[in-house]
Amino acid sequence: MLTRGDNRHYFRMMVNADVKLMINDPETGRVVDGICRDLSASGMSVEVDEPLEMGTLIRLRLDSANASVPPLDASAKVMRCSQESEDIYQLGLAFLELS
Repeated sequence: MLTRGDNRHYFRMMVNADVKLMINDPETGRVVDGICRDLSASGMSVEVDEPLEMGTLIRLRLDSANASVPPLDASAKVMRCSQESEDIYQLGLAFLELS
């Protein structure tokens, strides 16, 4: 929820859903599994088990639990990566394009 001290432009929706992050590197074709913790119109927060560098471009897919709602496919950029515990990292992703 937005508050006076919050600089966000969109409300965040708390989520607990699996998300696939495809690193935009044709040489490795690396895929990182994560858990989407919150989602807004401009980005999402994802919990992963390895750090990603700020500025990394990714393609992501968040499947829907409801067959009538299409999955979220988007390109995004890593804006933040913070270590939450020994093997848990929190990514802040900004959407670049939604498909």
